[in-house]
Parts: sequence; C-alpha cells; structure tokens
Amino acid sequence: MLPFSRPKRILLKISGETLLGEQCFGVNQTACMQVASYLQKIHEMNLELGVVIGGGNIFRGIDVKGAGMSRTPADHMGMLATLFNGVALKQALFNQGVEVVLMSAIDCPTMAEPYNWDKALKYLEKKVVVIFVGGTGVPYFTTDTAAALRASEIHADLLLKATKVDGVYDADPLKYPEAVKYPQISYSRVLVEKLKVMDATAIALCQSNKVPIFVFNMQRLHEDNLEPVLFDYAHGSLICGE
Repeated sequence: MLPFSRPKRILLKISGETLLGEQCFGVNQTACMQVASYLQKIHEMNLELGVVIGGGNIFRGIDVKGAGMSRTPADHMGMLATLFNGVALKQALFNQGVEVVLMSAIDCPTMAEPYNWDKALKYLEKKVVVIFVGGTGVPYFTTDTAAALRASEIHADLLLKATKVDGVYDADPLKYPEAVKYPQISYSRVLVEKLKVMDATAIALCQSNKVPIFVFNMQRLHEDNLEPVLFDYAHGSLICGE
C-alpha cells in the first residue's frame, strides 16, 4: 500500500549528464532530443510536469573549490550551466510541439522568465511543462536542493530523482557490488545513515513538506511505455515517512 495516491503533479530531477550523449562535455543535440522525447511522453500522460536539470555536463562548482576558486563564484558558474541546459531542452521540447516555459532563479530575462511562484502554478495547471533553472538562485545549494524546493513550492505529489543506479543503497553499488538496496526507506533513516542519494538539505526539505521521493535508474525513461516507470515503484526506491 503506497502512502500516497497516484500523482497528478510531478517534479522530475535529471542531471546535466543526460544531455552529454557520447560527448565528454556540453550538449549533444541527439541526446537532448531523446530527453525531450520522454518528457513529451510524460506530458501526454495528462500529468502536470515540472523539471529541474543540473549543469554537470558543463560545469560543477563543487569540483573547483580545491583549485583556488571561492565557492560563491563557482556556484554562480554552475547556476549558469543549468540555464544553458534549460535553453537547449526548452527548444528541443518546442520543436516536438510541447508547450513549455523556462523559469530561472537568476535574472536573465532575455532567455528565461524570472521564477515566479504564482505563474509557475498557473502554467502547471494549464499542463504547460515548466523547466526550472538557476538552482535556488543563491550559492551553497545543489540542484537537488533546488528540486526539493521547487517540488515543495508547487505542491508536487512526487519528486522523481533519475540517477545512474536503480534506487537507494547502503553504499555505492557501482563501487560495492554487495551493497544492499532499500525498496522503501524513511527520510530520517536516509539522513541518519548519511546515504548519498541526495544532499541532506534536499531530503530534509521533502520531509518537512511531505513530498515523497522516488529514486530510479534514468535509463528507464527511455522505455516506450512510461506508465510502469512512473507509477510502479518496485523498480526503484521510495523515500517517504518519518
């Protein structure tokens, strides 16, 4: 028995690496169109869809801290990277006939609408896909935290976290084959055990606002039938409850 009914409004968090394709850096147009294709399928399921995309395919602010750059400008560069990705993804969706809007937490009106809570809700109610970029708009917060924040603000029924693995484990399964998977786990246990699926601030935000999180392998999004991917939680890990 799931602790919530079938979601109608979801927030999907995807990494910037999904736009890499076979490249080592930047945006691969074929990969971008593939991402737009599965977002289109989700949109056609009569769901209200918000998307937060990372910028790791272009720049990771956390990676340059040891190279002499201060955290604040490094994070500013990371926020700009998410804007770059958002523009590419918006155009790919537009080319597929999907009504979409780009909202940024950092002011860049020539490329994206400034983030506005009221407008975001109205767009979602009209089944317009909303891509949120710019992180939280301030440094020292990850795009996972931005996803948890936006999911809370838009009253999402579910936060979907697409990752390289198929759920939450007690250790990194890519490094430790004996790692144990949790089909369902509480927010508190994720925090206490310091599991690395999302940063602690993101988990705590979802816990405070009772937003369940479903963690699953991003490759599942490329399947033809997304119904079981989004609504059958046996193939990933559900984070909910105290």
